[in-house]
Amino acid sequence: MNPTAETETLPGITPALSPLVSICIPNYNGADYIRECIGSVLAQERDFEIEIILHDDASTDDSLSIIRKEFPEVHVLASKTNAGFCISNNRMVDHSHGTYILLLNNDAILRPGSLRAFLLEAEASARPGIIGLPQHSLVDGALVDRGYEFDLFMNPIPAFAPGRQEVATVTGACLWVPRRVWDEIGGFPDWFGSVAEDIYLCHAARLLGYSVVVLDAPGFDHWIGRNLGGGKVMEDRLVSTTRRRALSERNKTWVMMICYPLSLLMIILPLHFLLLAIEAVALLAIGTSLSKLKAIYLTLPVKLFSGFTYVIATRKRIQANRRLGNMEYLRQFRLLPWKFVMLLRHGMPKLH
Repeated sequence: MNPTAETETLPGITPALSPLVSICIPNYNGADYIRECIGSVLAQERDFEIEIILHDDASTDDSLSIIRKEFPEVHVLASKTNAGFCISNNRMVDHSHGTYILLLNNDAILRPGSLRAFLLEAEASARPGIIGLPQHSLVDGALVDRGYEFDLFMNPIPAFAPGRQEVATVTGACLWVPRRVWDEIGGFPDWFGSVAEDIYLCHAARLLGYSVVVLDAPGFDHWIGRNLGGGKVMEDRLVSTTRRRALSERNKTWVMMICYPLSLLMIILPLHFLLLAIEAVALLAIGTSLSKLKAIYLTLPVKLFSGFTYVIATRKRIQANRRLGNMEYLRQFRLLPWKFVMLLRHGMPKLH
């Protein structure tokens, strides 16, 4: 990929010649929180070189001017068109020079000591891999997760156990990955657009024999759902947006098709579609509009088929190079469907 084909590199302070860590921040209309995000990076105590690369995805607010005026040390790639989350991150990594990469959402804030904790873990670990931190909500400070496990329908289950632990996935809002791991996986699939790209990256990394670990501290703070909306519990009820749900169901299904053992996939995929059909009928029964259900469920087969060639090619590549056995891969999965648990806890979700 040519990272400059659709972007303009804006002038700023000359970056470090040989940074150890490249912090990559995708930005779209982040004027309300980009100062805190970049400020949290610059405030980190360190004795190693870093570079901060920001991809502005054709923002329509004044976030780009804020960055240019207040943070000249940030290397900005200004996209001419809105490219989406996956392409934004791929462009930044292509443009970066660090041995390690930190993907950091523009609405996330690193707690003090985070960069050092990442680096100490990465350089002490005998097995390279992806590293995450505990995620806290900026709304109320609550712990959101310490990484994720999954049910067999690729629904993420938040982990909360304290102490360093291996998990199935860490959130892409603050994800540390060695360049060698990123390169072997091939980065995010451009055709994913956004949502569940972190699930794909972590599951592919595990299949290729790399670890996925969450540290006990320091952690980071995050405005959950600010960019795409939804994806959270509000007033004890699940809240999401039609767009987020549509992207989530499509992309999670693609991850299943890429990563699952074929024998499991042949069983799970029909059950997955059956449960989605039941879910759609239930939402219709409580008054969800047909237009929203069509956007999420009725068009899903067409959306899945549109990426079928990419999915098959990616599956062949990942499965051909896998180093992890099926049982070890499935060790981070749980049998009880997580959507059923959430339904019992919070009732039917509300879609905007």
